[in-house]
Amino acid sequence: MAEKTATPNRGYGRWTPFWFLAPAVLTLLLIGIYPTIFALVTSFRRYNITRPRDGFPFIGFENYLNVLSDSTFWSSLLLTARFYVTVLPVQIALGLAIALLLHKPGMGLLKSLARVTLVVPLATTYAVVGLIGRLIFNRDFGVANQFLNWFGFPGFDWLGSPSGAFAAIAIMDIWQWTPFCALIFLAGLSMVPGEIEEAARLETSSRLSLLRYVQLPYLLPGLTAVMILRSADVLKLFDMVFVMTRGGPGSATDLVSVYIQRVGFRIFDLGTASAQAILLLILTIIISRLYIRVLYREVN
Repeated sequence: MAEKTATPNRGYGRWTPFWFLAPAVLTLLLIGIYPTIFALVTSFRRYNITRPRDGFPFIGFENYLNVLSDSTFWSSLLLTARFYVTVLPVQIALGLAIALLLHKPGMGLLKSLARVTLVVPLATTYAVVGLIGRLIFNRDFGVANQFLNWFGFPGFDWLGSPSGAFAAIAIMDIWQWTPFCALIFLAGLSMVPGEIEEAARLETSSRLSLLRYVQLPYLLPGLTAVMILRSADVLKLFDMVFVMTRGGPGSATDLVSVYIQRVGFRIFDLGTASAQAILLLILTIIISRLYIRVLYREVN
């Protein structure tokens, strides 16, 4: 009879899993929780780093009242909302079209290749996307103007005009985040039971009816996630816009995050900038809760 091999005692205790999680938790605290707490505390102080001798006194809600009466802040917020309602419908429509195309029967190999290709824009950092955008929309040698010249149209100073600069950052944002929408919708379509979808295809030849009555309920959770994540992302969008236009020309692309950066790191009024950031965080939470309440009610 073979002898049983004794399992060595590795000395694992009840706290061992927590030690493995500790680096990730500490990193989250350092780069996520601590800056938020610091911004919240700073928002209640007169925190101008050019006047350190003042001692950064506590001033209550004065910074928040100043923000609420700041017309430039509200103009930047309205411009951000305009940017949001410009790019999001296009990203959702294009992403849904790509997902429906790849979801067709017999698209297995193309679907696998497309999934790899769609990840490339998402893996590109905002700063790099901004640099790519500056090259594409350059007035003298940019691809955008060469494309216009091929069709007989004159070149256009994209980044030097208000409408052109706004269109340029919108196009680059659409290029980067349409694949994200496509992948989310493709995952939702893969959750549709095959027998139900096949029966629906036999019952109707209308793709719109198939989408509305069979596929849409499985797409709503993904659509909710897309709208929440893109809302938060647009409200904090800074890197790409700063690299491409620095908020210009004039205030044509002065999104709210760019304006907050200018208040905090050019005027050095960190107290007011922190109050603006906290208000932006509250707005993001409200919008997210609104999306969940409206869309998930239909899912359930």
